[in-house]
Amino acid sequence: MKKDITINNEYRNFFGNLKEEIISARKKVYQAVNKQLIELYIWIGKGIYEKIEISKWGEGIIEKLSYDLQGEFPDMKGFSSRNLWEMKKIYGTYKDNQKLQPLVAELSWSHNLIILHQEESIEEKEFYLKTCITERWSKRELERQIESSLYERFMLSKKIDKLVPHTKKKNILAHFKDEYVFDFLGLKDELSEKDLRKAIVQNLKQFILEVGKYFTFVGEEYKVTVGNEDYKVDLLFYHRMLRCLVAVELKIGKFKPEYLGKMQFYLSALDEKEKISEENPSVGLILCKSKEEEVVRIAISKSISPVKIATYKTKIIDRKLLKQKLHSLPLPEGYEEKNNEK
Repeated sequence: MKKDITINNEYRNFFGNLKEEIISARKKVYQAVNKQLIELYIWIGKGIYEKIEISKWGEGIIEKLSYDLQGEFPDMKGFSSRNLWEMKKIYGTYKDNQKLQPLVAELSWSHNLIILHQEESIEEKEFYLKTCITERWSKRELERQIESSLYERFMLSKKIDKLVPHTKKKNILAHFKDEYVFDFLGLKDELSEKDLRKAIVQNLKQFILEVGKYFTFVGEEYKVTVGNEDYKVDLLFYHRMLRCLVAVELKIGKFKPEYLGKMQFYLSALDEKEKISEENPSVGLILCKSKEEEVVRIAISKSISPVKIATYKTKIIDRKLLKQKLHSLPLPEGYEEKNNEK
């Protein structure tokens, strides 16, 4: 006799596991196909580069190759004369950099072209190649991060680091940016902390893309009871890589030292009331409209729990101004600007 199948939790778990395996397998197939395609394009680019730059065949070979390849492989896209030029340029850009060549094959062709054309220096290209792979950005998100000057903001945060010796606490805070851009919130200049919090919750997917993919949302105005009083953390997240709770406090003005004391209280309360034994101590992120570096440095110098004090913008920053500021600041002693790994 056939056994009747009932839709229970056991079946749902079974189906859920099957679904995850299918999605994972499809993703692996896509990644393998994409890698082979990019490697083919680079190989074609190498051949074109050598014929034009070394053998001096002349640039007319591109049109001839495009016509013949499209005639021979009508079912394959990507052999337009413009795309063949892109293949040559991609190869020429990375041919002397053994470190970056494997990274190119990890991204789609459209991702590679965005990085190729929008970034000037090889250091910037390296930064976006690595970060795009790590964060798994879509094409649209990559464009937004470039437009919001992520590289310049990251490098500026390195330059103004005040040469504080690297400690375990500081290494933890390296997972947080010095400045965030929340242009996707669509906020006006005049806003309240409640407006900011509500806008973030309503645009949670974009917010997590900006702060980092390892964040998982726990709740807004998260209540922690201490004694007979309830205290509310603006936003509470869990960081999967750090394996800890992250308390986020939102401020619409300049950073004030008293904000840190309040955050330290929240972190102590979360560690005592919410943290489970397998998790690491909680971390704080205070987001302010602006800050003075000296005030921040003195405020956090004796802090117990790790707290990052970062600023945010609600509009895209002018990249030219950021580049000027970046190049006007001296490098910290012992820091090499080309070392831009996250």
